[in-house]
Amino acid sequence: MIQAITQLLTFDEFIAWYPEKAGNHYELHNGVIVEMPKPTGKHSKVAGFGALKLGIEIDRLNLPYFIPKECVIKSKRNESGYEPDVIVLDEQTIGEDPRWERESIITKGTSVRLIIEVVSTNWSDDYGLKLEEYEALGIPEYWVVDYLGLGGRRFIGNPKQPTLSIYQLIDGEYIVKQFRENSLIESLTFPELNLTAWQLFKAAR
Repeated sequence: MIQAITQLLTFDEFIAWYPEKAGNHYELHNGVIVEMPKPTGKHSKVAGFGALKLGIEIDRLNLPYFIPKECVIKSKRNESGYEPDVIVLDEQTIGEDPRWERESIITKGTSVRLIIEVVSTNWSDDYGLKLEEYEALGIPEYWVVDYLGLGGRRFIGNPKQPTLSIYQLIDGEYIVKQFRENSLIESLTFPELNLTAWQLFKAAR
């Protein structure tokens, strides 16, 4: 049983609290421990398919990147920590991240090439909280895969429909491009990627 924590925690307090054999995943959002909903089968398939396609591209082009099984991203403000669905790390810069080798913790945006979050019922975190945190860390590319069209209309338009939002860091700020149906995905990290939004969404079927 997980003991309830009522006070706000720092990131290091959260890491010290995190149960070693927890059956669930937890994140720290503004000092509050959040039990993450278990991903559905479809959610896991979409994340796995995205990781597979990026992994194939890394191997094909012999890029100095890798996709870890899991890791935690520490926010700049020391009050939040996230476990992304998919993260692509840079072999050439990861050694400069002081907590990676011993704790699988990312503290520097320069360690990261790309993050994917697959939208579920807590979609506001992906479009709001995590978007702001990843931008502040300087993570160059962030995909929000909304394969069910759950996000608010201000994020994915009206009428709602399955949408891939790719945020790319330009002069320190995220600029978004959106892809739907048979639109070919445009990635700065993987410019030769031959993948459409529909191919990514239909992985959930």
